[in-house]
Amino acid sequence: MKYIKSKPLLIYPIIASGLLAGCEQASNNNDTPTTSVKSEQKTIDVFATENEIISFVDFESPLNKKWFKTEKAQTSFQTAQDNTKLKLSFSKQANYSKFRIKPEQTWDLTEYEQYNFAFDVNNISDDSVHFYLSLENPEGGAQRRSVSLPAGYKGTVYFPLDGIEAETETGLWGDAPPWPTKDKLMVWRSWRADDIKLEQIAAMEFFTIGILENKSILIDNIRLRKNPETDPNWMKNIVDRYGQNAKMDYPLKINSDSELRQASEKELAELADSNGMPNRSKFGGYTQGPKLEATGYFRTQKVDGKWWLVDPQGYLFFSHGPANVRMANMSTITGVDFKDDSVRHRSADEVTPEDSMGIVHVSDKVRETRYITSSLRHDMFEWLPDYDDPLANHYSYRRSTHKGAVPHGETYSFYQANLERKYGEQAPGSYLKKWHDVTVQRMQDWGFTSFGNWVDPAFYDMEKVPYFANGWIIGDFKTLSGEKNHWGLMPDPFDPVFAERAQKTIDVIAKKVKASPWCAGIFIDNEKSWGEREGSVPARYGVILDALSKSAEQSPAKNAFSAQLQTQYQDIDALNQAWQTSIKDWNSLKAGIQFDHYPDALVRDLSSLLEMLGEQYFTVVHNTLEKALPHHLYMGARMANWGMPDEIIKASIKYSDVLSFNIYEEGMQPHFWSFLEEVDLPVVIGEFHIGTATDSGLFNPGIVHASDQKNRAKMYKNYMQSVLNKPYMVGAHWFQYVDEPISGRAFDGENANIGFVTVTDRPYPELVSAVKEVTSTMYQKRLAKSND
Repeated sequence: MKYIKSKPLLIYPIIASGLLAGCEQASNNNDTPTTSVKSEQKTIDVFATENEIISFVDFESPLNKKWFKTEKAQTSFQTAQDNTKLKLSFSKQANYSKFRIKPEQTWDLTEYEQYNFAFDVNNISDDSVHFYLSLENPEGGAQRRSVSLPAGYKGTVYFPLDGIEAETETGLWGDAPPWPTKDKLMVWRSWRADDIKLEQIAAMEFFTIGILENKSILIDNIRLRKNPETDPNWMKNIVDRYGQNAKMDYPLKINSDSELRQASEKELAELADSNGMPNRSKFGGYTQGPKLEATGYFRTQKVDGKWWLVDPQGYLFFSHGPANVRMANMSTITGVDFKDDSVRHRSADEVTPEDSMGIVHVSDKVRETRYITSSLRHDMFEWLPDYDDPLANHYSYRRSTHKGAVPHGETYSFYQANLERKYGEQAPGSYLKKWHDVTVQRMQDWGFTSFGNWVDPAFYDMEKVPYFANGWIIGDFKTLSGEKNHWGLMPDPFDPVFAERAQKTIDVIAKKVKASPWCAGIFIDNEKSWGEREGSVPARYGVILDALSKSAEQSPAKNAFSAQLQTQYQDIDALNQAWQTSIKDWNSLKAGIQFDHYPDALVRDLSSLLEMLGEQYFTVVHNTLEKALPHHLYMGARMANWGMPDEIIKASIKYSDVLSFNIYEEGMQPHFWSFLEEVDLPVVIGEFHIGTATDSGLFNPGIVHASDQKNRAKMYKNYMQSVLNKPYMVGAHWFQYVDEPISGRAFDGENANIGFVTVTDRPYPELVSAVKEVTSTMYQKRLAKSND
């Protein structure tokens, strides 16, 4: 049991004492319009009269101004009517543009409870501004939140910092707004920060990441204020029977089965009249550009100083389209689990990660052991089908989760259920076949040229749209731990078991691809925990420090590193002199060592060993893949911009046909990515997206925020322009095709507006219109001799 100060609050999981015979909610396979429970007393603003506890900063105080520090940002002050506001200008010339406030003494909040953090802000930019706020405690721990404000916005931004609304682990990226107010709620950067207490605040920092234009805001009245009364229905019945927001209306919301079918019929008629984009080859290449050598497979070539993919017929090809076009990872945790452990059985031969599995059938025998594992989760839904309902075939199960509501449990896919509602089921799974057909029609009508990573293999054999195959190397091999392990521990590529599992994974890929020319390339793995590109030595080289701390008998990486260091230094005294250590002998080194300081020579060696680790990883993957699929491009390891050390980039260059980065920023800033010009290899963006929580019904915008759907479309176009301007770029893949479940995807609770279509499979018109504008001109712009 977890407590919030003096008031007890039970946080998940809430375990029921008895078993339940079936689902509590009635089925809904009819045409009765939804009666959504809207927020009561919409006109009431709980902060119309607020109870301020403390004010943090006085912008008129010379003493307070000594607390201020900027990093690639500018500040000034504006005084009017005896009040001074801070003007904060963020720079597009910096990947991080920061303004920091650090008082001489921490702000002590221990005597207060039930409060929220708030400040007044005016966006004086010509466009929306997406900025972050980090609050730090004296130990260096931080909570980071962000918000997008439309141009001209003037109001208050807030977030709960103490109390039920702040500390309840709902398992979601973004929770339902806790109170009715016109104030704007800041959301977590991604997941809730674990065990970061802010009863004392040592510093606060406002910053932007990867903006394409300079932005300015006015900040005033940074304060702590008392929370309103807790809403007893907060986080309850927030999801309707279509998987939508049950407590608000928005433009694309569906209210009945007939409305769902009607919207579908209208779109299908429009798609039937579409001829797609002109001047496209069979594979989507540009027929009005130069005709190059046709090899029958996708390849790369530099033409007039710009890198291109070349399609199998020899036409220039730019890869643009959605990633994650599949049913896997579309379900959400219901709060139900089963006591029968057989549902959680695993096999050592598995090559599919948990989040990539589709619908998993749960037997009636297992369902007899059903119980509520989390009332908080289960109470989010207005409706879930009984097990004998026609729509119950969209239940599934997850044996483990990465983060979120529960460690494992039953899931339900509202998206798949909505497909069955709109298309019907004339034969088993016919609605899925229709979904495949309609998705291909959309791809062609919207002008997309390829699917990105994680596409349903059913699209492979359709031979209508080029795709990128993918695989994860999973298995019982040795691992290494960095300071932060975002998606899991780093595989030890020196372990022979890693090579065995790579072979198993790539064999499965090759069997599905069948040497098809429609496969443009293969991604292996995603966002591995190599380490940070900048920061402390442990942040950058944590996996190497972990390896060095292990015994060479237990760690293949440590054994390889020990041999390398002995060859490099020959004598242990030479190593000790360089590292400023007192290691007794080489056997002591092999036994395991740790460091409390990091002299320059040691850091250089850690850097070399990280590159050595990368070399081994890419050698294993590349060589295995080349033997299995010799005519297909190896697209690299999809490095995240938070985890792309220079050493790993250097290692990947030697073995990758195309480099891949996941870039969740407003675009590709020229100065930040200029190193790729020197690399001189083709590059593709494996993931990017922009979302909004204002008019989508979702609680979280995703990683990059827009102020509304119109602004989202504009930001997408700006992002793509920044990509098309780069001579080394050959593609960009949007993550993902469908919005995430409002109650969080089962794997980790992500619940963002990042799709081209809603949970009811309705396309966002503003975004689709922007896509067509980009795809109809992208080849012409890429071929231009110079870009504006």
